[in-house]
Amino acid sequence: MKKNKLIVVITVFLAAIAIFLLAQNHYSTLKENETNFSVSDTASVTKIFIADKNVNSVIIERTPKGWVLNGKVNANDKLVNTLLATLKRMKVKSPVSLASHDNVVKRLSSIGKKVEIYQEVYRIDLFGMQLFKHEKLTKVFYVGDVTRDNLGTYMLIEGAERPYIIYLPGFRGFVSSRFSPLIDDWRSHVVFSKTLNNIKNLKVYFGENDSSGFNIEVIDAMGNYKITRLLNGEMLKSFDTLKVLNLMTSFADLRYESRLNNILPPQKIDSIINSPSKYEITLLDNFGETTYVKIFERHRLPESVTKVYDKLTPVDHDRMYGLINEGDDFVLMQYYVFDKVLYPIGYYE
Repeated sequence: MKKNKLIVVITVFLAAIAIFLLAQNHYSTLKENETNFSVSDTASVTKIFIADKNVNSVIIERTPKGWVLNGKVNANDKLVNTLLATLKRMKVKSPVSLASHDNVVKRLSSIGKKVEIYQEVYRIDLFGMQLFKHEKLTKVFYVGDVTRDNLGTYMLIEGAERPYIIYLPGFRGFVSSRFSPLIDDWRSHVVFSKTLNNIKNLKVYFGENDSSGFNIEVIDAMGNYKITRLLNGEMLKSFDTLKVLNLMTSFADLRYESRLNNILPPQKIDSIINSPSKYEITLLDNFGETTYVKIFERHRLPESVTKVYDKLTPVDHDRMYGLINEGDDFVLMQYYVFDKVLYPIGYYE
């Protein structure tokens, strides 16, 4: 009889422990679902969607050729990698206090940016066996503004009841700015990205100074070139091969400083691109793709002054304007970066 009572007591005790552990596990799971902002496997991320409450949105998608923005232009790989590192490293600092809860939620609903993370996952992933890979929306959360000390960012996972303060360990600052929905913030700044063996033809035009312009045709991969003057089509009989080689290899990575389409007034941009260009660079690669850049002088003084005192206006010798492929990329470029491809033909003789 005593033995049966002991068994009953032990059974009740173990059942109580099991119920307690199950309750604790349920609570932990709930909390984890509300605080699981980070992405441990960023290599599996295929697409990131970011949008604000206005009309701004971006889709950053991984392709065999690199990250692409809104399916049209190359994204800035450096910034995308920074975002991926942020997604992997960011941690929960604390839940938002009850006193601040309603205000933070209200702010998130009005100015919060929605972030969707898509990853490659497997329908079957057991015991090292991975089958039926597909893309899946794995995470949705909202990014709000920063805390008063500028060291945290308010975030809320979709469907969660409580927002949290997110931070980056070892980083003094906030991460909200890294989730920008603006297209210009993600566009690649690359103007030219052609290696020597991918260039077929190069033409550099020097505006009104026709005698300085030239055309270089790549004859073969052995470094044989045909160089002619744009002024009269005369072919150079001899030239400095090393200088020409340095020129052609300089197109591997040339970038602009900033995009000005949404910064300068449209009237000013139209005025600049309809003025005489100072340089024009046309590069044709072996795949038939052409990159064309028109470069314009930049004045240091306001336009109202330059119209009246055009001849006396100091020219900016550090920066210049550029129009890429006659398209919608009107940019600011540095002479420091592009000077090496803007030498006149006399430099190579």
